[in-house]
Amino acid sequence: MSSAYDKDLSSLAEKMAKDLNIPIQKGVYTAVTGPSYETPAEVRFLRTMGSDAVGMSTVPEVIVANHAGLRVLGISCISNAAAGILDQPLSHDEVMEVTEKVKAGFLQLVKAVVAKYE
Repeated sequence: MSSAYDKDLSSLAEKMAKDLNIPIQKGVYTAVTGPSYETPAEVRFLRTMGSDAVGMSTVPEVIVANHAGLRVLGISCISNAAAGILDQPLSHDEVMEVTEKVKAGFLQLVKAVVAKYE
């Protein structure tokens, strides 16, 4: 798991995002079990440990895919600021609103990567 994500696929996704003028960020994604938002204390701890983003998925699937010998590319949509980052409570409505806003670009990027990879 020291190199869980395929470097060539990551480079391809970065190139496609640049070509499509879709802004992206790279960082460390940490998975937690959920199904709940993290507490402000958990967010502080995870940030101290080097996490840039936190979620309830992706990592288990990446582990299984690697175990199966598959090449893996991870693309995530950061849909809300974690608890304690902003002075407002977390809301599932906010998550849905943000994902709706970025859906077209996200799909465009995924489709471009898949088309180029084939």
